[in-house]
Amino acid sequence: MPRRFDLLIFDWDGTLMDSAASIALCLQNACRDLGFRVPSERDARYVIGLGLRDAMTHILPELPVSEYSKVTERYRHHFIQHDAVTRLFRGAEEMLRELRAAGHLLAVATGKSRRGLDRALAQTGLVDCFHVTRCADEGHTKPDPGMLHRILEALNVSRERALMIGDTTHDMAMARAAGMKRLAVRHGAHEEHALLEYEPLACVADCQSLRNWLADHA
Repeated sequence: MPRRFDLLIFDWDGTLMDSAASIALCLQNACRDLGFRVPSERDARYVIGLGLRDAMTHILPELPVSEYSKVTERYRHHFIQHDAVTRLFRGAEEMLRELRAAGHLLAVATGKSRRGLDRALAQTGLVDCFHVTRCADEGHTKPDPGMLHRILEALNVSRERALMIGDTTHDMAMARAAGMKRLAVRHGAHEEHALLEYEPLACVADCQSLRNWLADHA
């Protein structure tokens, strides 16, 4: 079958890395440490992938902007402690290496900071898997499509030949705003019914299903 997509763009947390639960818990603990209102797990999961300002506006709308950095600092404190036990989804590394060996260009578009993504890539040994990576602190945050535009420009790929793969509605909204096809995975932060509202090509159950879909359709 002819290749449909030259470029596959992956979200990181909740898509490749099994970290959604840890992120939500660390955000709750950060708010608790500071005496702020503790968001529900549902609300904490919803903001995964968003930039800091949008995340804080959603979970702590009453919080002054001047206090945002305190939440970030405490969140980072808790998340680094979880780093050692957070793992890729089973089969994720093998899938990525298979796709690269097959000639696909691979990229990451993530709500993580550059420092956080670089640390995760080093810990997982995946630094050499991706041709381009873009992070939330480099100019655009989801669901703004600018992150995807920069990736397409860097690799000289048209939007018709690229596919965005993610686990949140923010990923789906970003891809739709960029005029890009999208594929959802439901093992991460957001529920299937919410993902389907963005009309992805498919909504797969887990990493193995994702691996199979890409092998058959990408």
